Amino acid sequence: MRFTHLNDAGDARMVDVTAKQPTVREATAVASVTCSREVMTALRDGTVPKGDVLAVARVAGIAATKKVPELLPLAHVIGIHGAQVDLELLDDRVWISATVRTADRTGVEMEALTAVTVAALAVVDMVKGVDRSAAITDCKITHKSGGRSGDWSRPE
Repeated sequence: MRFTHLNDAGDARMVDVTAKQPTVREATAVASVTCSREVMTALRDGTVPKGDVLAVARVAGIAATKKVPELLPLAHVIGIHGAQVDLELLDDRVWISATVRTADRTGVEMEALTAVTVAALAVVDMVKGVDRSAAITDCKITHKSGGRSGDWSRPE
C-alpha cells in the first residue's frame, strides 16, 4: 500500500493532479447528532431558543464545502458545483446527509465529510444550552463516484 500524500522519503506532499482530466465526481457522507428527548421535541416544535437549527446547520454545511483547502493542508482547491445538505429528525438524533458534486481533477469526499461534520457542529452549537450531552456520531462516506477509481458504496 502506498499513500499518495507521502513522497519517497515519507514526507507530506500535495499530490500533483495537473495531468488529470477533469471528470464529474460526487461524494455522499452522513453523520448524526444524538440529542435528549427534550431537544428532539423542541426541534420538532421549532422551539429551540437559538432559532431554526436545521436551517442554520444546512447553510453551515454547504458553506463548509468551500473551505476544505483552508482546513486540510494537502487538499486541492476545486470548484464545488453542487452541494446538498439534508437533515432529518429521528427518534433520538438528527440525521445529516450531504452530497457534493464537481467536475474537476480530484474527488469531493473531504468536502462531503466536512459538510456533515460542520452541519453537526452547528446543531450541537444551537442546542448545547439545552442539552450538553448532544454528541456527533457515525460520520462516514457512504458513496463516491467518478475519477480513476470509479464508483464505490459503503456496504450496509
